[in-house]
Amino acid sequence: MARALYRTHRSRSMDEVVGQEHITGLLKQALKKGVISHAYLLTGPRGVGKTSVARILAHEINQLPYSDDPHLDIIEIDAASNRRIDDVRDLRDKVRIAPVSAKYKVYIIDEVHMLTTESFNALLKTLEEPPEHAVFILATTEVHKVPATILSRTQRFHFRPVHEEKVASHLKQIASKEKIEADDDALLLIARHGGGSFRDSIGLLDQLSSSGEKITKHIVETTLGLVASEHVESLLEDILAHKTKSVLATLKELNDNGTSAVVLGDQLVQSLSQRADQQPGLFGLINELLDVSRAHNPFVKLMATLVNYCESHKPKTVAARTSPQPVISSPVTPTQPKKVPEQVSPPKPEAIPKPTVKPSGEFNWDDVLSAAKKHHAPLYSVLNRAQFQYTDDTLTLNFIYTLHRKKLEQPQYRAQLTALIKDVCGLSPTVVVKDGKALDETASAVAAIMGGGEPVNA
Repeated sequence: MARALYRTHRSRSMDEVVGQEHITGLLKQALKKGVISHAYLLTGPRGVGKTSVARILAHEINQLPYSDDPHLDIIEIDAASNRRIDDVRDLRDKVRIAPVSAKYKVYIIDEVHMLTTESFNALLKTLEEPPEHAVFILATTEVHKVPATILSRTQRFHFRPVHEEKVASHLKQIASKEKIEADDDALLLIARHGGGSFRDSIGLLDQLSSSGEKITKHIVETTLGLVASEHVESLLEDILAHKTKSVLATLKELNDNGTSAVVLGDQLVQSLSQRADQQPGLFGLINELLDVSRAHNPFVKLMATLVNYCESHKPKTVAARTSPQPVISSPVTPTQPKKVPEQVSPPKPEAIPKPTVKPSGEFNWDDVLSAAKKHHAPLYSVLNRAQFQYTDDTLTLNFIYTLHRKKLEQPQYRAQLTALIKDVCGLSPTVVVKDGKALDETASAVAAIMGGGEPVNA
């Protein structure tokens, strides 16, 4: 039986551990000085080297050469299958026995958070008064489940997810040693899918290499059920350009081809995360996409999230004005300046009053919105949803949703709008409010995909 690549290329010394230099450096200094704790706690995500470092540490404490073969004085315990109080009591009894051949008897307890409350209490008594020859190395992926009483009696080291570029570089070294042909882009994609876990990344490399063919980016995408990166980037460009129809068409095509909405959502999150440092506004979309995997219907959740982003961030368009613009005549004809009687001296320049800012006499929807936003926020939130037309002293406002139309039909909202237009534009147009469902092409497109229906709420 072939040996798994992860076991073959497991780190055998502190220097071989990749991506956890902040931990291995401290441990090497302590070992060099002969400073050994009676209990260590290694925490962090899975597959980042906790068990490997625990085994290396157990050998170096005893000044033994590293070996994968069992040693009588290095005991590994899986807490998931030895979590009962009787198991820990048995350990507590045996820990008193002196080591067979090494200086220390080392107990490595993996996934220690799986112990029962009674088991933790029994282990605590041993950690409080450990024999001089005993060392405990505890490891867990869920440190929040470990009692504070246990934490306080250990030296804690937190392992970090390894950066994907470091993982890809390590995969390249393994591929070279194992005579595996793989593109750099493919190795980077494997590392990205591994999520900072060496074990998961190396396991995927092992799986892909079994065919004996060169590992390409396309093969990795096909194996993992990923959407081709160029398609993801194209979709992302449409999203950021607020091209709702194109986004909907792409989503429908991908869904018809059996693409997982959860996988696509994850890919979009990864791509958006790379841009979010320069565009912080994208973090809101990333936050929404993280909920796709937890949704009852992931595809509908993904579609709704992307459509909402496109529509809510789409630049506001101003409808073409069909009415002639009112012309304000100047009080003084440019070609015939007003004559001043000879007996009256012209006023001194400093005596001329400064003109005050008056309404322009032209209808300007953007100015109305700005004033509403500044002085009447609730009114602005309604007007911002409207599509308008101004013709023959009549302002027609079309609303996609009935909720917004009904808001503006309330007397207080109507009075505020009329006053704003008077103050800003110097006009008193007739205001007509209508339902604008026919104008909402996006809602129609969504309804077509979902098999009909109409929006009933905002």
